[in-house]
Amino acid sequence: MIPVNEPVVGAAERAYVQECLETGWVSSAGRFIDEFETAWASYCGTRHGVAVANGTVALELAVWALDLEPGSEIIMPTFTIVSCALAATRNGCVPVLVDADPETWCMDAGAIEARITERTRAIMPVHIYGHPVDMDPVRDIARRHGLVVIEDAAEAHGATYRGTRCGGLGDLSCFSFYANKIVTTGEGGMVLTDDDALAARLRSGRNLCFRDDRRFWHTEDGFNFRLTNLQAALGLGQVERIDELVARKRAVGARYTAGLSGLPLQLPVEREWAENVYWMYGVVADEDSGITAADLAGRLAERGVQTRPFFTGMHEQPVFLERGLFAGERYPVAERLARQGLYLPSGLALSDEQQAEVIAAVHEALGA
Repeated sequence: MIPVNEPVVGAAERAYVQECLETGWVSSAGRFIDEFETAWASYCGTRHGVAVANGTVALELAVWALDLEPGSEIIMPTFTIVSCALAATRNGCVPVLVDADPETWCMDAGAIEARITERTRAIMPVHIYGHPVDMDPVRDIARRHGLVVIEDAAEAHGATYRGTRCGGLGDLSCFSFYANKIVTTGEGGMVLTDDDALAARLRSGRNLCFRDDRRFWHTEDGFNFRLTNLQAALGLGQVERIDELVARKRAVGARYTAGLSGLPLQLPVEREWAENVYWMYGVVADEDSGITAADLAGRLAERGVQTRPFFTGMHEQPVFLERGLFAGERYPVAERLARQGLYLPSGLALSDEQQAEVIAAVHEALGA
């Protein structure tokens, strides 16, 4: 079976991890944490990086750091990972949804303003599968309405928007370094910001809110969201190879686009203002083909190709519907993507020969 996504670990990563093991710096202290934070923040064009245990808690900590009043609304796409909505609800906030752009699959920036109310405090754009959100309209709306932008760049390591790297486009920006991400620490995440006060609050919050002046004396709720030095060592080695990793991802994307063009599939786009890193190469089966994503996934599995389904919209998730959220809401683009979309093997370990097998399997599965 050709797997969906596998990381590639190089010599530098192995050497750095070995140093941790030999020196005993394996927990949440050690040189690699600071160096990883500094390297990733610098790469993304921001001043501060705060490493955390995973991308989900990066989002949760970012919302917590804003200290929003209960009932505050955060506008976000319905077509995203559940972590985004949970970051709102776990902080006493309310996720407010917009549909996806039918071509980029990111949030429809043109739908945001109509969702703003007197309780809106933030917008959470999510760069989907490696393609950036159209951020100029998002940031313009945020400026005019006095809103914070919490950028979810977990799927867009190295992607750019009008020449600026994703992760440098929000007041707070969040990353995941899960095993299937372009830069991985196995599990891990980071929050980036240019704001000194927010950075200090993030650092405190991830470490149980220990006070600087008196340890084991807590005047605010905090979290154990720390990243280990071992994980940071792996991440630093990956950051040092980021240009190589992004180039490989873009080459995989280009090869799929050339090999799958002409089939009854919607393929990923690359808008003129964006550089797509094709974190996952998604395809959407044409509705008039009579084939659903589940049908296509089954046919590909029979041919030894592993796939993953697209996100199911937040407005269709039982965990939120049972709480009375999103009742009666419909988002037709996200619903089409959920039913018709899947992504193909896209990992950095994918060989050219394996990718050729996947392309041939897709042609066979569609009867082409």
